[in-house]
Amino acid sequence: MKQIEATILGQSYVLACPPGKDAQLREAVAIVDREMSAIRDAGKVKARERMAVLAALNLAYQKAEPKPAARADGGAGSQPGSVDLDALIQRIDEALAADGQLL
Repeated sequence: MKQIEATILGQSYVLACPPGKDAQLREAVAIVDREMSAIRDAGKVKARERMAVLAALNLAYQKAEPKPAARADGGAGSQPGSVDLDALIQRIDEALAADGQLL
């Protein structure tokens, strides 16, 4: 299996890549990097592991969520991929509140 080198938040990873799937894997890496960068840039989360959990949950939530019609008021539902980071961080904080090991 072919391997490619990818960078997420400035850290390099060597990833196994199925034949002919280079572009798809690189797009997935770009999406994860974008999500983690947005969380980091919001300034509320410092730990890389916590950013990864938030990004993974956000991406899974986006995938599971039915696609709403665009809102007329220009709210968050009107832009694909828009994220309420404060609400997401609050949900993660509540879910992980009892687990001091992840902080």
